[in-house]
Amino acid sequence: MGGDSPPRRIRADAERSTARILEAAEAVLAVDSAASLERIADAAGLARVTVHRRFASRTALLDALAEQLSQRYLLGLAKARVETAPPLIALHRLAEIVFDLKLSHRFAVQLSAAITPAVLDGLDLLFARLRDAGAITAADPVWGRQVFLALLHEVHDLPVGSPTLASPGAGDEVEAKVSLLVRTVVGALGGGDPHS
Repeated sequence: MGGDSPPRRIRADAERSTARILEAAEAVLAVDSAASLERIADAAGLARVTVHRRFASRTALLDALAEQLSQRYLLGLAKARVETAPPLIALHRLAEIVFDLKLSHRFAVQLSAAITPAVLDGLDLLFARLRDAGAITAADPVWGRQVFLALLHEVHDLPVGSPTLASPGAGDEVEAKVSLLVRTVVGALGGGDPHS
């Protein structure tokens, strides 16, 4: 039993270092997408050799950021209960979760590799359920997903104080964006106002 302790400690240290590198990479790359691994190492407070040991190349680091975000998207789909919750509620909750992820992963959300087939399948399931529940009339869940992703980006990029966000009953900026996104997606896909 005592012989297992050092490898476990080394593995835990490696996991902490990797987490620090990914966190620093997200922060640094959000400001300067061309930042070097050395700059990321400095921001993580780690030796450059440690970063190079964990990530042999910039591509490997970007792949790890995309994978981390993909896992968070999948967790978001599970938390929104896209398989079991009433579909409009799942859509609203998913929009909240994704807006939070866009704020905390400003760089990684630009990586198309984060949108894996499993993430796409979860979104397609949600839009099939919305159609089956009569909340939208668009027959193709893939089209629903594409509309959602395109409008998600556009709504997220609306400036603070935009008149487009002015909506009765909308609370803070994120709530206003979530409400606008859900209303617009449902309307674009042939549904009525989900808030009426």
